[in-house]
Amino acid sequence: MAGVDPIIQRLGKYHVTEVLGKGAMGVVYKAFDPNIRRVVAIKTIRKELAEDDGTGQMIARFRNEAQAAGRLSHPGIVSVYEYGEDGALSFIAMEFVQGNPLREYFNRKTKFEEADIVSIMVQLLEALEYSHEQGVVHRDIKPGNIIIMTNGKLKIADFGIARIDESNLTQIGAVMGTPGYMAPEQYSGEMVDWRADIFSAGVVLYQLLTGQKPFTGTAESVAYKVCHADAPPPSVMDPGRGWERYDPVLATVLAKQPDARYPVARAFRAAILGAYAAPVSPVVSEETVLTEMLPTTIRVEPTQPSGSTEAKAPVQTVPPPGWDGTLLKQVEVQLARFVGPVAKVMVKRAATATNDIGALYALLADNVSSREDKKAFLAGWTEVQVTLPPTSEFRPGAPQSGIEQRGASVALTPETIAEATRLLAAYLGPIARIVIKKAASQTGDRRQFYEILVNSVSNEADRSRFLQDVRAVF
Repeated sequence: MAGVDPIIQRLGKYHVTEVLGKGAMGVVYKAFDPNIRRVVAIKTIRKELAEDDGTGQMIARFRNEAQAAGRLSHPGIVSVYEYGEDGALSFIAMEFVQGNPLREYFNRKTKFEEADIVSIMVQLLEALEYSHEQGVVHRDIKPGNIIIMTNGKLKIADFGIARIDESNLTQIGAVMGTPGYMAPEQYSGEMVDWRADIFSAGVVLYQLLTGQKPFTGTAESVAYKVCHADAPPPSVMDPGRGWERYDPVLATVLAKQPDARYPVARAFRAAILGAYAAPVSPVVSEETVLTEMLPTTIRVEPTQPSGSTEAKAPVQTVPPPGWDGTLLKQVEVQLARFVGPVAKVMVKRAATATNDIGALYALLADNVSSREDKKAFLAGWTEVQVTLPPTSEFRPGAPQSGIEQRGASVALTPETIAEATRLLAAYLGPIARIVIKKAASQTGDRRQFYEILVNSVSNEADRSRFLQDVRAVF
């Protein structure tokens, strides 16, 4: 990696033994603490890159991770031992954990038995209950931050955007978290409390039960659904497995208003245990636990090591159905900046799961390390979109909106954007501004601009009404 020597021998008092992974901002090392003779993982960030953001927020969040996790001591949370600086690097020394993120299980389409689902959720909620009691709200609970160790125990990682009771790092108005797992109040930029973690844990439970996220689609449509639409009950998404008993649990935990959810993680845990009504294993079963993957302790997605079978496996050169190979190659190049050569495998795998360019980027963003890196990667969506042929739809395979082309193209004007914002806000609420901004960055043609906006409304009845509104001014 440019600017960082991967053969570094020492960081502070720690003797570095090997590289665990690389990210856009730094390297994660395996190291040895000679004072108390234990193996640790050291997550680093390059100061000069972190300072380039001009706000100091990146370094602040890096310290915040150390402070938030450092005040916690629980078997279900990755321990942080020290924050330090050494030359051009800032680093966090943390517990070295052998295991795999839950995300990898989902990537492999693991079909979880009910006993394992309940074990995972009970362990997760016990750790969250402790964290909340200590005044720390994680705010980014998702499969990539839930590590299942090789012994079947679970640990929560990455408190980089956690809120500490006395911290003023994040103010009202800042939108932080991972799309699809964030609670509605996170999308609106309101101040969040522990009930946002409860919502996110509910999304994880839904995914464990059904193998699918409760809210899917483009980034904008996911945001709209999280804030305004109810997810189908698990019993409908995966019938015949007895998930009816968890339907009311998910309906409560995924409530739009925080006051309508379980008040604390302990109550959510009790509801799951009541639905399961059987003894709970303290660990995930040996038959389910993945043991062959490279150990991971951090959210920086490692590039494939030289001995990785996945990196050496042949990858088909024919793009998945519905995709243009040139477009996917552009996405791969963008993603490779953050995750390395494994980007090719990730893009092909994600492209087989969707024909929607927005959904593709959302899936791939889960593999990117930090929030800043995610933002940079998702910005590439616009670069790819503008290279598409002028006749391409906003989303591959999306239905026609019904807006007819009338003569020559008409340039987009500030007045058009203002009028469109007013119209769309009636259907999407505050999210409309985000959709408008992105649509305006993708085209300067008024017809194509409205085409994008119509396709961003997921509900068919609302889309039809919005189309009528558009025709009235178009």
